[in-house]
Amino acid sequence: MQKLSLFIIGLVSFFATAYSQQGRSAAGSYAKEHFDKKEVYITMRDGVKLFTSIYTPKDASSTRTYPMLMQRTCYSVAPYGEDRYPSRLGPSETLMEDGYIFVYQDVRGRWKSEGTFTNMTPQLDEHKTSTDVDESTDTYDTIDWLIKNAAFNNGRVGQYGTSYPGFYTAAGILSNHPALKASSPQAPISDFFFDDFHHNGAFLESYIFTFPVFGVQKKDTTSKSWYSDPAINIKRQGPDGYQFLLDQGPLVNFNQWYKDNFFFQQLLDHPNYDSFWQKRSLPKHYKKVSPAVMIVGGWFDAEDLAGPLTIHKAIKKSDPGAYNTIVMGPFRHGGWGREQGHTLHSNIYFGDSIATFYQKNIEAKFFNHFLKGSGDKNSGLPVAYMFNTGKKQWEQFDKWPAANATQQRLYLAANGKLEFTAPQRPASVSFISDPAKPVPYTEDLTTTQGFTPANYMSEDQRFAGRRTDVLVFQTDVLTEDITLGGEIMSHLKIATTGSDADWFVKLIDVYPMDEPNHPYMPNKNIVLGNYWQMVRSEIMPSRFRNSFEKPEALQPNKKTEVNFRLQDVLHTFKKGHRIMIQVQSTAFPLFAINPQKFVANPYKAAASDFIKATHTVFNDSYITVDVLK
Repeated sequence: MQKLSLFIIGLVSFFATAYSQQGRSAAGSYAKEHFDKKEVYITMRDGVKLFTSIYTPKDASSTRTYPMLMQRTCYSVAPYGEDRYPSRLGPSETLMEDGYIFVYQDVRGRWKSEGTFTNMTPQLDEHKTSTDVDESTDTYDTIDWLIKNAAFNNGRVGQYGTSYPGFYTAAGILSNHPALKASSPQAPISDFFFDDFHHNGAFLESYIFTFPVFGVQKKDTTSKSWYSDPAINIKRQGPDGYQFLLDQGPLVNFNQWYKDNFFFQQLLDHPNYDSFWQKRSLPKHYKKVSPAVMIVGGWFDAEDLAGPLTIHKAIKKSDPGAYNTIVMGPFRHGGWGREQGHTLHSNIYFGDSIATFYQKNIEAKFFNHFLKGSGDKNSGLPVAYMFNTGKKQWEQFDKWPAANATQQRLYLAANGKLEFTAPQRPASVSFISDPAKPVPYTEDLTTTQGFTPANYMSEDQRFAGRRTDVLVFQTDVLTEDITLGGEIMSHLKIATTGSDADWFVKLIDVYPMDEPNHPYMPNKNIVLGNYWQMVRSEIMPSRFRNSFEKPEALQPNKKTEVNFRLQDVLHTFKKGHRIMIQVQSTAFPLFAINPQKFVANPYKAAASDFIKATHTVFNDSYITVDVLK
């Protein structure tokens, strides 16, 4: 029962929309009072039938028609049964009460739908036969059936979804069905090698407990979970996930549970960015984009931060004339879909009712304009609606990254300073990285055996920065506000006694010593005086420094460049604060440990492959930031 409850908690963290049991109680369900429910199977072009639930407003008629809002999901369209209703329909109560026909569909191979499940279904460039199917064709066939058969629809369809449903929404854009007028991928996965299960090809070991959900096929159409069988799940031992996972050793040791898990085996067999992963990349497929697009993400989304930013930029590049907007708020994964009142992430308080503001003033405005209003590009929304996580306020931009950004460099001086000027003479600083004693990614042990990580992206980094295997560089106390708004690139000049290494770089806001605690501190033992708040972080394996397709070993003790992107930010470092950069080689168990000896497949490395190494960072290393004036 404990195991099952952990999975349920994890799944709820993945999506905060449609069938979530939040808002109104089941006893006074608005949905049941105001909507009629119908369950149907919709046949795809290859004959596979997908289970679909349709909720139509009771007052719909031939003279009172409604647009449709659709979510396609691998997480179940429960509750099943035409007499059973969720307590909320759609992405928010606001849109539920505005009046739409809400449609939910189990995707191929999941729950009550037929077919075989594929993670991040490869998108095909051409569909020459009826058997050439992917998520875009399934979206097209579903919309086409709904327009012709769902009673009292107005001929306009919108699609939305968070996390995996966000991927299905992003892939649905490629359907090019003329009735699809508005699409809102929220926390979408864009490429499995750079987002979600990997970051720049580094595997997130914190996801290790999720593989039964994604790597076991169901035997038949079902309304009950088939992946909670204890025989196919890791047997947890105590609350300390760091110690438990460290004790398991190399990734191949998880075969004691996952030898028949198809997704885990795929991961082990494909350590590089080969055709298996490349086929699962969406951004390259966007050419002419027909529906209006509003991509939504959270600045502290530990699961899918890269996806929203990557897809927005891909569409901007491929179709500059498309309606292509992006919203980034101070949220964890899916946090915009549920109001928590006082909006916090970890220990940081950002304000009140921020999710409600988004739902009413951004999301509802988008869908109402394109599905009920004129549908032109004059929606009243900016190209980028971004929350400044330092000033703690929404800001609007007519393009992203912002047009008024100027690029500057922050150099990692050997004396621990972070400086805007290049060093005058060469120097370096070194540390010993021991795979047997990796740097923890969090102090919060309650998150180390959950479904996915959550709080670490704004956590206090003092626990890490005071270790000898973490390098710390910081500016002097700022005499004026500095706003970083846009992309961040890390340009490391490194050397190591080993032949491989990971590089984990963190951008941190150091608070003044006299910073007071806010009234809503979740942990009364934490003080915000001298708090080292993580603003952004990213990892890069050295093996991929020149090519993600063809990894290369490092030559021991040779100075080498390792360049990578840390994703975007909008954060004001206030006067009296400091800007800090931390550099380390492990962040466990967030990321699997690099052996530090080059092996052809690090996922299949043996315990004997893991070695201590001395890593050196040279003072001509720098971080490129976009500074807003």
